[in-house]
Amino acid sequence: MLIHHDLVLPNGLPLVIVPQPSVHRAVAALFLRTGSRFETEKTNGISHFLEHMVFRGTKELPSAHAQALAFERLGGTLYAATYVDHGVMSISVPPRNFEQVISLLGEVTTEPRFSDLEIERGIVREEILEDLDDDGRIIDADNLARALMYQDHPLGYTITGGLDALARFDESMLRAHHARHYTTANAVLCLSGNLDPDRVLKAAERAFASMPKGNRISAAAPPNGQKKPRFSFIENQSSQTELRVAFRAVSEKDKLEPSVEMLLRVLDDGMSTRLYERICDRLGLCYDVSGMFEAYEDDGVVDIAAGAAHERATVVLKEIFALVHELASHGPTPEELDKAKNRHLWSVEAMLDDAEAVASFYGLAAFAGIARTPMARHEELASVTTESVRDAAQRVFRPERMSTIAVGLLSRAEEGRMERAVKGFGG
Repeated sequence: MLIHHDLVLPNGLPLVIVPQPSVHRAVAALFLRTGSRFETEKTNGISHFLEHMVFRGTKELPSAHAQALAFERLGGTLYAATYVDHGVMSISVPPRNFEQVISLLGEVTTEPRFSDLEIERGIVREEILEDLDDDGRIIDADNLARALMYQDHPLGYTITGGLDALARFDESMLRAHHARHYTTANAVLCLSGNLDPDRVLKAAERAFASMPKGNRISAAAPPNGQKKPRFSFIENQSSQTELRVAFRAVSEKDKLEPSVEMLLRVLDDGMSTRLYERICDRLGLCYDVSGMFEAYEDDGVVDIAAGAAHERATVVLKEIFALVHELASHGPTPEELDKAKNRHLWSVEAMLDDAEAVASFYGLAAFAGIARTPMARHEELASVTTESVRDAAQRVFRPERMSTIAVGLLSRAEEGRMERAVKGFGG
């Protein structure tokens, strides 16, 4: 298995180096404590906008084109993404160009030019519009589910923010956000793949020497005063009704977290697992259905998503309810759990050939302070029993933890049937 090196640069930046001598790529991934959960109503979307702006050049690379060309000449394309509770910038290149790329990544991270702000504002505006209808209403089911679940807490904000906030962001706001979040107290750098540990350590020290230490950004835990299921229907002209059934789950360090992860894998880890087999294969109610578990430092979400013909949406919803009730009552079969454990082990073994997956795992593990190696994580999951998965289902699949969103076209009668089904969940 892999051997990793946990280091700290002189300026306080945590560095994880994971050599993989047999692969033909090298990856640098910088994880940052930024995202919508660290924003306010007035600043919602600024983390995502800042992510866009760091592609707009540096002191030495005077334009977005010059910056992109600098990376792509070395064999890779800079990738960046903003999530609810973190951001990431990563690049994969041939090993012989790795030290140069580390230098470029440090430059982009610490010396953004903030040029062409209005051009990038227009691009982000188009991205926001993708989730709105002609009247400016949010119609993205995932965003609506989080807003219904978390109400006014930042975990309910959209990652992109709204058009009004976007219009207010200026260079001074972006620079202030950059100064607070792009610091060694809020970051982890992971270097993986075919690399020389001593050489890349020196390259990272040079590249990130100017990154300030700063202060770790705090986050307020979400309250949970919910007493009964929540339901919202948003009418939208579409060919299908989108459903989201979201449950407040557990945090990334909760003792039940591994059991919730295995619960999700029993629900949705391939076409032979419960969600797809029941709703698609056996009943033919929709083309696709999926489940997701996302854990934060102080909370978590299990989310089930499906899109179905309008007249079938309530039937699909009831089948989802029946399925989660079965797991809460009886848990998985031993065969289901064994298969889920084996599939996870095989994914760990496959990681040995994937430098990007390794950078993502080790970087996020160090960033969150959770299981530090893929095998340590597998051991956590391998220790889960059918009884603990049932206990997890009983804890998560409760009416006071559930929020349900439907976006599409339902008759008034159908909307009423769906709402009654939600209110009757757990009854």
